[in-house]
Amino acid sequence: MSAVSSEKEVVCRFNAEVIEQGNAESFAALMGDGFINHAAPAGAPNGAESMWNTFENVLRPALSDLRVTIHEQLQEGDRVVSRKTISGRHTGPFMGVAATGREVAISVIDIVRVRDGRYIEHWGVNTLGAVIAALKQP
Repeated sequence: MSAVSSEKEVVCRFNAEVIEQGNAESFAALMGDGFINHAAPAGAPNGAESMWNTFENVLRPALSDLRVTIHEQLQEGDRVVSRKTISGRHTGPFMGVAATGREVAISVIDIVRVRDGRYIEHWGVNTLGAVIAALKQP
Protein backbone atom coordinates (compact mmCIF):
# COMPACT_ATOMS: atom_id res chain seq x y z
CA MET A 1 0.00 0.00 0.00
CA SER A 2 1.36 3.40 -0.91
CA ALA A 3 1.82 6.21 1.61
CA VAL A 4 -0.99 8.17 -0.06
CA SER A 5 -3.59 5.43 0.28
CA SER A 6 -2.49 4.54 3.81
CA GLU A 7 -3.10 8.12 5.02
CA LYS A 8 -6.53 8.15 3.43
CA GLU A 9 -7.20 4.76 5.03
CA VAL A 10 -6.34 6.21 8.46
CA VAL A 11 -8.99 8.89 7.92
CA CYS A 12 -11.55 6.34 6.69
CA ARG A 13 -10.81 4.13 9.69
CA PHE A 14 -11.22 7.09 12.09
CA ASN A 15 -14.59 7.99 10.60
CA ALA A 16 -15.91 4.41 10.68
CA GLU A 17 -14.47 3.15 13.95
CA VAL A 18 -14.39 6.31 16.05
CA ILE A 19 -17.23 8.53 14.86
CA GLU A 20 -19.72 5.85 13.75
CA GLN A 21 -18.89 3.08 16.20
CA GLY A 22 -17.55 5.01 19.21
CA ASN A 23 -14.55 2.69 19.55
CA ALA A 24 -12.31 4.12 22.29
CA GLU A 25 -9.42 1.75 21.49
CA SER A 26 -9.36 2.89 17.86
CA PHE A 27 -9.49 6.51 19.00
CA ALA A 28 -6.47 6.00 21.26
CA ALA A 29 -4.60 4.18 18.49
CA LEU A 30 -5.29 6.86 15.88
CA MET A 31 -4.57 10.03 17.88
CA GLY A 32 -0.99 11.27 17.86
CA ASP A 33 0.78 12.81 20.83
CA GLY A 34 0.26 16.55 20.94
CA PHE A 35 -2.76 16.43 18.61
CA ILE A 36 -4.25 19.89 17.94
CA ASN A 37 -7.84 20.51 16.82
CA HIS A 38 -7.67 23.88 15.07
CA ALA A 39 -11.46 23.78 14.62
CA ALA A 40 -12.20 23.83 18.36
CA PRO A 41 -14.29 26.84 19.43
CA ALA A 42 -12.34 29.78 20.84
CA GLY A 43 -11.49 29.17 24.48
CA ALA A 44 -12.42 25.47 24.33
CA PRO A 45 -9.87 22.68 24.79
CA ASN A 46 -8.25 21.73 21.48
CA GLY A 47 -6.62 18.40 22.31
CA ALA A 48 -7.67 14.84 21.59
CA GLU A 49 -9.98 14.71 24.63
CA SER A 50 -12.16 17.48 23.22
CA MET A 51 -12.66 15.53 19.98
CA TRP A 52 -13.65 12.39 21.90
CA ASN A 53 -16.01 14.45 24.05
CA THR A 54 -17.74 15.84 20.95
CA PHE A 55 -18.33 12.37 19.51
CA GLU A 56 -19.28 10.57 22.73
CA ASN A 57 -21.15 13.28 24.65
CA VAL A 58 -22.67 15.43 21.90
CA LEU A 59 -23.16 13.50 18.63
CA ARG A 60 -23.64 9.88 19.66
CA PRO A 61 -26.24 10.48 22.42
CA ALA A 62 -28.23 12.83 20.14
CA LEU A 63 -28.19 10.87 16.88
CA SER A 64 -29.24 7.25 16.67
CA ASP A 65 -28.06 5.22 13.70
CA LEU A 66 -25.10 7.60 13.36
CA ARG A 67 -23.48 7.32 9.93
CA VAL A 68 -20.54 8.96 8.22
CA THR A 69 -20.59 9.06 4.44
CA ILE A 70 -17.34 10.16 2.82
CA HIS A 71 -18.18 11.65 -0.55
CA GLU A 72 -14.61 12.36 -1.64
CA GLN A 73 -11.07 12.62 -0.34
CA LEU A 74 -8.08 14.51 -1.65
CA GLN A 75 -4.54 14.33 -0.39
CA GLU A 76 -1.59 16.66 -0.58
CA GLY A 77 1.50 15.57 1.30
CA ASP A 78 0.52 14.49 4.79
CA ARG A 79 -2.88 16.26 4.70
CA VAL A 80 -6.12 14.49 3.77
CA VAL A 81 -9.20 16.54 2.90
CA SER A 82 -12.56 14.82 3.24
CA ARG A 83 -15.97 16.05 2.18
CA LYS A 84 -18.45 14.04 4.17
CA THR A 85 -21.87 13.92 5.80
CA ILE A 86 -22.55 12.89 9.39
CA SER A 87 -26.17 11.83 9.67
CA GLY A 88 -28.64 10.09 11.93
CA ARG A 89 -32.04 10.38 13.57
CA HIS A 90 -32.36 13.09 16.25
CA THR A 91 -33.50 10.91 19.18
CA GLY A 92 -31.70 12.58 22.10
CA PRO A 93 -30.92 16.09 23.34
CA PHE A 94 -28.69 17.87 20.84
CA MET A 95 -26.97 21.07 21.90
CA GLY A 96 -30.00 22.22 23.90
CA VAL A 97 -32.63 20.95 21.46
CA ALA A 98 -34.94 18.17 22.67
CA ALA A 99 -35.29 15.11 20.45
CA THR A 100 -37.42 15.74 17.35
CA GLY A 101 -37.24 12.33 15.70
CA ARG A 102 -36.12 14.04 12.47
CA GLU A 103 -33.34 12.82 10.20
CA VAL A 104 -30.40 15.22 10.29
CA ALA A 105 -27.39 15.58 8.03
CA ILE A 106 -24.34 17.65 8.95
CA SER A 107 -22.14 18.51 5.99
CA VAL A 108 -18.44 18.57 6.88
CA ILE A 109 -15.16 19.40 5.21
CA ASP A 110 -12.20 18.21 7.27
CA ILE A 111 -8.48 18.53 6.77
CA VAL A 112 -6.47 16.06 8.81
CA ARG A 113 -2.70 15.92 9.04
CA VAL A 114 -1.53 12.34 9.46
CA ARG A 115 1.92 11.29 10.65
CA ASP A 116 2.96 7.68 11.22
CA GLY A 117 -0.65 6.53 10.89
CA ARG A 118 -2.01 8.94 13.51
CA TYR A 119 -3.94 12.22 13.54
CA ILE A 120 -1.71 15.12 14.58
CA GLU A 121 -3.77 18.12 13.41
CA HIS A 122 -7.35 18.80 12.36
CA TRP A 123 -9.10 21.73 10.68
CA GLY A 124 -12.74 21.68 9.69
CA VAL A 125 -15.92 23.48 8.78
CA ASN A 126 -19.45 22.14 9.07
CA THR A 127 -23.12 23.00 8.92
CA LEU A 128 -23.86 22.11 12.56
CA GLY A 129 -25.15 25.62 13.34
CA ALA A 130 -27.65 25.48 10.48
CA VAL A 131 -28.75 21.97 11.51
CA ILE A 132 -29.40 23.08 15.11
CA ALA A 133 -31.32 26.15 13.86
CA ALA A 134 -33.48 23.93 11.63
CA LEU A 135 -34.22 21.53 14.52
CA LYS A 136 -35.51 24.46 16.56
CA GLN A 137 -38.13 25.17 13.87
CA PRO A 138 -41.52 23.45 14.25
